[in-house]
Amino acid sequence: MKSSLIASRVFFVSFVPLLLSGIVIWKSPALAVAQVLASNDVKHDTPAQVIKQGQSLHIDVDLALVNVTVTDPYNRLVTGLEPDNFRVFENNVEQEIQYFSSEDVPISIGVIFDLSGSMANKVGKAKEAALQFFKTANPQDEFFLVSFNDRAEVVSTFTSSVEDLQSRILSASAKGRTALLDGIYLGLSEMRTARNGKRALLIISDGGDNSSRYNERDLKRLVREADTQLYSIGIFDPFEYRSRTVEELKGPSLLNEVTELTGGRAFTVENVNELPDIATKIGSELRNQYILGYRPSNKSHDARWRKIKVKMRALKGLPPLSIYAKTGYYAPSR
Repeated sequence: MKSSLIASRVFFVSFVPLLLSGIVIWKSPALAVAQVLASNDVKHDTPAQVIKQGQSLHIDVDLALVNVTVTDPYNRLVTGLEPDNFRVFENNVEQEIQYFSSEDVPISIGVIFDLSGSMANKVGKAKEAALQFFKTANPQDEFFLVSFNDRAEVVSTFTSSVEDLQSRILSASAKGRTALLDGIYLGLSEMRTARNGKRALLIISDGGDNSSRYNERDLKRLVREADTQLYSIGIFDPFEYRSRTVEELKGPSLLNEVTELTGGRAFTVENVNELPDIATKIGSELRNQYILGYRPSNKSHDARWRKIKVKMRALKGLPPLSIYAKTGYYAPSR
């Protein structure tokens, strides 16, 4: 298994609330092979077996897990859905949903914070947004902080001390160029040491890149391999007022592309006063996701990219809903 995939070793245990004994072996960030020895078996009679705490079971499966966010036409979170409300397709073949959870679980989160010179007149509100995001934390969450300007650096490794992170952010100043890609890359690398199965990065930036060693292809490959959801808050001037550098014009699309791959979302802000509210919204969204688990019908270990598509069954009395989920995963190798 590639070193960049280590971050997903406990993904299955964290997302499906089981009392397990035995051995757990991990083969890829999206697939877990669990061999559990227990006193009683749980039968999988129903299309989606919801495992409740206290049950014991015997499992010997490849399990793919998908985080799903659902919103209504007003961009409000939709909670209270059931397994039968969802359909999952892998490479256009429908899969049987066998595990389902909607519980709030501990999260390992990295904040990737832009301290380049172009942020000078925005950094105050951006800091306020980061602080507001930290306030959504649960006691078992852990955070790290990466900042970037000419280069990216880890300001704080994983900690549960929100106060420490707050003091580090408040003392930072904006200057220099923008190594956005390096900042995200460093954040995904730092995530390898996370202790929680659920993982996310929050990127706060005014977009664009003009100082990174890594390129977009490098970053997108790592994003696909890492079971980490990416969210971004892009702080952009209205289009007609933006400078015409290629980097700045590409900023919004870059953040959209990398977040979409992971099932996260890119939020665009033109009024910096909106930043704290959006940060709170992202924190709430991370706490109100569905986790769908299925055994892929394609059993081959070919290391190929497999596309995932999550759809909703029509819900009587509800308007059309929007679904956000990762777009795929790499199958394990032989």
